Amino acid sequence: MKKIKLAGRKVSAIGIGTWHMGDNPAEEQSEIAAIRAGIDAGADVIDTAEMYGNGKSESLLKKALLTYDRDKLFLISKVLPNNASVERMEHSLDASLDRLGTAYLDLYLYHWRGKFPLSETVNELQRLVEKGKIRSWGVSNFDTSDMKELWSLPNGNMVAANEDLYNLGNRGIDYDLVKWQQAHEIPLIAYSPLGGYRTSDSQMIKDTKVRKIAEKYQVSVQQVLLAWTIRNKTTIAIPQTSNPAHMKANIEAGNLELTEEDLQLLEQAFPEPKVKEPLAIR
Repeated sequence: MKKIKLAGRKVSAIGIGTWHMGDNPAEEQSEIAAIRAGIDAGADVIDTAEMYGNGKSESLLKKALLTYDRDKLFLISKVLPNNASVERMEHSLDASLDRLGTAYLDLYLYHWRGKFPLSETVNELQRLVEKGKIRSWGVSNFDTSDMKELWSLPNGNMVAANEDLYNLGNRGIDYDLVKWQQAHEIPLIAYSPLGGYRTSDSQMIKDTKVRKIAEKYQVSVQQVLLAWTIRNKTTIAIPQTSNPAHMKANIEAGNLELTEEDLQLLEQAFPEPKVKEPLAIR
């Protein structure tokens, strides 16, 4: 399993996404089994948010993680924009910690920009680090201009990561954001690395070049897509599935090393954008 440096720790390059998990009680046991299958396969990064099911995802994680050593896991959650103020953030964080059954988060992300001044949100995030309730903080759904504004603020350079939508069929951030983050040594966390909601997502699953590479290594198309997402060694992919077998296969994609020839073939099929595109948000 490839490792990526995140907030001073070496963590798995493929983690576990939990969006939509916890919404349906009938799926709870399968979801718990999937999360555990991912951890057992080598994943230590688990991503959630207070928004996911209005806290139900965090509560599900508490049940799934009962049998594991908390300190060996890297837990990420997110604060909603309307809670990202001096008055509300710590209360919001405390609620997340309670639902997760943990005393701290390894990474706390500002889910997307809202009405409060960015400087206020950043200062409060940094205060929570100093208080020990979070080990680090980052942002989500930030584009290049947002990151530059953030970087210019006092404490802004303490940002540990940015989480954005990114996959082979949605490469808009390759135009400038990925390069900017690499230059500033800020890891990217890629959500929806397997797509699932745009026309281009089905295109990358069906693409003949992607399938050719999958056949070459006797792996699934999804594993090729995940291996591509983490190819630059500065990106963590967080695919989500409630199927334990699929989860295990997702994590095992972290062992697949694509050659330069493979990458060139994929570049031909889904080239890097030549112009700036609006930030893709799901």
